[in-house]
Amino acid sequence: MKILIPDTTDLSDLIVDSGHEFVVYDVTAPIPAGARDAEVLVVWRNTAENLADAARTLGSLRLVQTLAAGPDAVLAAGFAPHVAVTSGRSLHDATVAEHALTLTLALIRRLDRLGDAQRESHWDEGFLEAQRDPGTESLYTLAGASVCIWGFGSIARTLAPMLALLGATVTGVASSGGTRDGYEVIDDAGLPAHLAGVDVLISLLPATPATEGAFGAALIDALKPGAVFVNVGRGATVDEHALIEALTSGRLRAAALDVMRQEPLPESSPLWTTPNLVITPHAAGNRPRGAAPLIARNIRALRDGMPLTNSVGPAPAP
Repeated sequence: MKILIPDTTDLSDLIVDSGHEFVVYDVTAPIPAGARDAEVLVVWRNTAENLADAARTLGSLRLVQTLAAGPDAVLAAGFAPHVAVTSGRSLHDATVAEHALTLTLALIRRLDRLGDAQRESHWDEGFLEAQRDPGTESLYTLAGASVCIWGFGSIARTLAPMLALLGATVTGVASSGGTRDGYEVIDDAGLPAHLAGVDVLISLLPATPATEGAFGAALIDALKPGAVFVNVGRGATVDEHALIEALTSGRLRAAALDVMRQEPLPESSPLWTTPNLVITPHAAGNRPRGAAPLIARNIRALRDGMPLTNSVGPAPAP
């Protein structure tokens, strides 16, 4: 079995049975002619052009294994219906949770405001007064805060205990409600009503037709006044115009985006100059951990006709 390995990550620890041929390929260029008989394509940080080329030219392909937690880029590339797609879900749990916590604390403690003061050589007495004022001190701590994680999957299960350890009351939102790992999870239909009491909303939503622009004016209006918003899911899930208006007007206290609709974010984007907004360059899940065992497990499953791990597409016949 020929397996194409991206040149964007080190998979030297990938160990599978003998009889396989591994070919490292350039994720920014067309697939070389000599590699187009590959049965497995591993994807990480590939360009859209590269993926579209692979979809057109890899006639023997049976499996696309993306190392990204979200498979949206692969699903949009146009691979044949019989090609199985598996995601990198779980490979980014720790890193995305860590980044989400970092952004949340940065907003709660208003490091954006304090950073501006530092650059202006200004001692921000207003900040000091606000965080010790009994009327506003609760805005500057996670202790006692209501934090809602929108998209309660494996990353949320890693993040929720971190937030709870700092004193937050954590709830989740998913397609179905219930209790997961000890946390109350409400369904999508109950989200607007729930937001009225939420201090921090963290989005881990994937990009799907159902989540396109999901965080828009209606949900912003439903949020508790003075709430903050963090997006480490996908940029397509946010109505950026509504977000800019909410931050400019003060309807939202602050927000942080690690993902945007257009990446890299162009210099002309109004997001760069939007007040009360922290931007990071899609850095949350930039380091897949445990990729080699996942790839090896799915290669063996493909060979043996067994169920694939993290399957998001049809499984081909053995």
